[in-house]
Amino acid sequence: MNIKVSAGFPYPLGATVTSEGVNFALFSANAEKVELCLFDSKGEKELIKIEMPEFTDDIWHVCIEGIEAGALYGYRVHGPFEPHNGHRFNPAKLLLDPYAKALFGEFVENKANYSYDLDSCQKDLTLDYQNNAAYMPKCVVTNELEALGEKPQIRRRDTIIYEMHVKGFTRLNQAVSEKLRGTYLGLADDASIDYLKALGITSVELLPVHQFIDEPFTKEKGLANYWGYNSINFFAPDARYALGDGIEEFREMVNKLHQAGIEVILDVVYNHSAEGNELGPTFCFKGIDNASYYRLTKHDKRFYENFSGCGNTFNIDHPRVLQMVTDSLRYWVQTMGVDGFRFDLASILGRERPHFNQYNHFFNTIKQDPILAGVKLIAEPWDIGQDGYQLGRFPNSWMEWNDRFRDTVRRFWRGDHGMLADFANRIHGSSDLFENRSRRPSSSINFITSHDGYTLCDLVSYQEKHNHANGENNKDGHNANYSCNFGVEGETADTEVNALRLQQQKNILTTLFISQGTPMLLSGDEFGHSQKGNNNAYCQDNETSWLSWQKAHNSELLNFVQELIELRKAHPLLNRTHYHHGDNYSAKTGLADISWLNCHGKPMQDGQWHDHNIKCFAMLLANTEHELSSDDFYHDDALLVIFNAHDHEHLYHLPKLNGYWQTIFNTADTNTKQNENLARTELMVSPHSCCLLSFSQSPAEFTQENETYELN
Repeated sequence: MNIKVSAGFPYPLGATVTSEGVNFALFSANAEKVELCLFDSKGEKELIKIEMPEFTDDIWHVCIEGIEAGALYGYRVHGPFEPHNGHRFNPAKLLLDPYAKALFGEFVENKANYSYDLDSCQKDLTLDYQNNAAYMPKCVVTNELEALGEKPQIRRRDTIIYEMHVKGFTRLNQAVSEKLRGTYLGLADDASIDYLKALGITSVELLPVHQFIDEPFTKEKGLANYWGYNSINFFAPDARYALGDGIEEFREMVNKLHQAGIEVILDVVYNHSAEGNELGPTFCFKGIDNASYYRLTKHDKRFYENFSGCGNTFNIDHPRVLQMVTDSLRYWVQTMGVDGFRFDLASILGRERPHFNQYNHFFNTIKQDPILAGVKLIAEPWDIGQDGYQLGRFPNSWMEWNDRFRDTVRRFWRGDHGMLADFANRIHGSSDLFENRSRRPSSSINFITSHDGYTLCDLVSYQEKHNHANGENNKDGHNANYSCNFGVEGETADTEVNALRLQQQKNILTTLFISQGTPMLLSGDEFGHSQKGNNNAYCQDNETSWLSWQKAHNSELLNFVQELIELRKAHPLLNRTHYHHGDNYSAKTGLADISWLNCHGKPMQDGQWHDHNIKCFAMLLANTEHELSSDDFYHDDALLVIFNAHDHEHLYHLPKLNGYWQTIFNTADTNTKQNENLARTELMVSPHSCCLLSFSQSPAEFTQENETYELN
């Protein structure tokens, strides 16, 4: 090779194309020597090893003149192999650059990928001298790219999230070109974009797209990691969703979604890596500087603190690890164009030694960063460690997955006793968890289902999980699902059971979209996607998880969800900026901004809130004028939502007001006409149903003449 080597610069980290060549910079505080390895265009032959000549502020660096973008490379890092002291250096192992923007080739399972001899005693590991280069992908030198165009800038208050999987969304969609199905470009296809626009969501939340690998135990069972929570690189888009250039294809997908007014939020996994526990493989971080990148146990640094449940935990307290995470986040915002992030097991990112602190280095760094402070930040507010459950305790600027909403809504509609007060708290925006001077209802990410657990269809079709296909003897997955099969386990031809299941799905979806907070819909729930009772389909990269688009055709449920989303957008009372507690009143109607009413149309009494047998009540939202903007479509005087989780009908007395009650919808009656003025103030509310009415002091455009109207 005709190259020229010079010292280069310690920043930026990674491989950077410059006018002088390509600058390489790698952090390792404890290494004794680092070699840059260049490969041929097929990634098969190691052409040259170049000892990196400079070591500045714990960063090894070199500049190579004579190579350009597209060059393939990796690292070999020298140092002590002392697992009990936290060091796992092994120069026989080719290592990935943590800052690589693209990878060439595939990971091949082989014992050479382990830094220790697999046949050695597990108590005292011995060094393995096999070269693993043939089984590792190679890093690719990439050019710096310009930022994408303007972004949608969806207000938090207006956000409606659609959680989806890049592959699973289009893999079976025949409206998408066959070669594009299951890829970034498949999601960018007009058929995908048109569907999302018609559905009405504002933001897609993509399951992990950082380069990840399959765990050995999934491969042994003939399965694969489908969800992607096993990242090994935090800059490269996963190649399995690309036809060619993953960077450009991902950017095209983001650009197409942005042009349609849809945000892109990434589910990211900065809490652990795919290198596993003390017996796991060495692909990158372990071999570069294990003692810096990971949290190790104090009594024996061979072992990892495992707050993730995946074998290891990143040491986010270390400034260079924190830098890697924030550099990654900025890259995805600035270069790849994304609009926000959902952080897997986010409590880990707030852990100090060992407790959670919302003012720790990570959160403070994000808060002051001019790029990251302005994007959507969503926490999964728990991990598996002690005091890992931190719902409601994240910084004010963050949004949080609200599993209390999920479980309470499931239990209420299942018919559990004693759920009334907590149900009201959840649909009110969980003010008991989130409200303070600076937080808003939008902080609560309200969801019923997510990738992890039952789909909505299965939630009302299965009493027990059916995870046998996962090969773990049905012991994996959640046990507390708060589900109900309504008489028959799984699919059935019983029309009455199916009708009730459909109605319950409508009840749950209605609750999701009329609640204060930010709704998140699991893709496929809008048309009844089923995983056949599997509530842990992480390893089901097949038709169990892929959306079956045949169900979407002429789907009554899909039409209902579209109407719900349109309704939420059109009626600002369903989507308030601030918390309301019934202490503001309308000068026009005299109604409080929010009221909780019993079946007599009267305010709920303390004793009724604690009556475990009551499952029917109503929420009345009134317009107090000052909260509306000129952009709002409907200026309702009030909205009334009646919930009946009983298995029998209830006669409901509407509040006696000087004006007109009009129907919007009723989950028990698909023939309910919208905007009809009701001629009476008593409604027979069907069992297992939910209905929404609007109140106005002005009549609708047409009226019923001397007709008694019942909701049935």
